[in-house]
Amino acid sequence: MLVSGLLTCTMFLGLFSPEASVKSNFGEITEGPVAGIIVRNWAALIGLMGIMLIYGAFNTPVRRFVLVIAGISKIIFITLVLSSGQSYFGMGAGTAVIADTIMVVLYIVYLLFSRSGVKK
Repeated sequence: MLVSGLLTCTMFLGLFSPEASVKSNFGEITEGPVAGIIVRNWAALIGLMGIMLIYGAFNTPVRRFVLVIAGISKIIFITLVLSSGQSYFGMGAGTAVIADTIMVVLYIVYLLFSRSGVKK
């Protein structure tokens, strides 16, 4: 979870350079103030998901919740990229899809094989 969280936190880059983030991930250029707001918000939300993963790595009581929410978020991203009409696999989004898929599989394995966390 720690490594996954640190990798996810790299998306905070988009807060400071939204154009560079979109260009490196999708090979596209965004224009206008609304695009900047949307990309910065997207980057912040993904970065916060990374912080949540880091927090969950050290706090067992919230770990399952964090993995479920982060996993759902990553599955949505994977689905959106895979269902797009354009191929982004040559860009950072393709790398992110592969990395996120591995992370989701690891989250599922952990959730299936870990204790439910219910104390008796």
